[in-house]
Amino acid sequence: MTAAILIKKLKAHSLTIATAESCTGGLIAAAITSVSGASDVFHEGYITYANDVKIRLLGVPADIIRSYGAVSEQCARAMAEGARKRSGADIAIAVTGIAGPAGGTKMKPVGTVFIGIAGKHTREYRHHFRGTRSEIRTKTVQYALRYAAAAVV
Repeated sequence: MTAAILIKKLKAHSLTIATAESCTGGLIAAAITSVSGASDVFHEGYITYANDVKIRLLGVPADIIRSYGAVSEQCARAMAEGARKRSGADIAIAVTGIAGPAGGTKMKPVGTVFIGIAGKHTREYRHHFRGTRSEIRTKTVQYALRYAAAAVV
């Protein structure tokens, strides 16, 4: 799924989108805004790498981060919902994960990624990508764009 296809679908349904990114550090927003015409559908993007920024900018409850961690289904959901609410966009993509090569644990190894999509409904997806840091981040972008396009209805 390319960003161009996502933009085309968003335009066809008169919808807008925002992003909230941790492990991808803005790559999803960059992919979307690299397409001519993105300004018709892209509202804004948040790079919320630090936990306190997730809380401050997106309204992620501190209890979620304390209880489940920043790399969790619950955090991805809260990030997506917060980005959607704060931006006023129709759909929001959120990603949080461990791109490596360090930072993994037995419970959440390197490559663990959660993607949240908030639209009419909110969905979260868990993945375990293999590869280098760059490959994990690239796969995260690809899947996030695919899930966002599927949410356009």
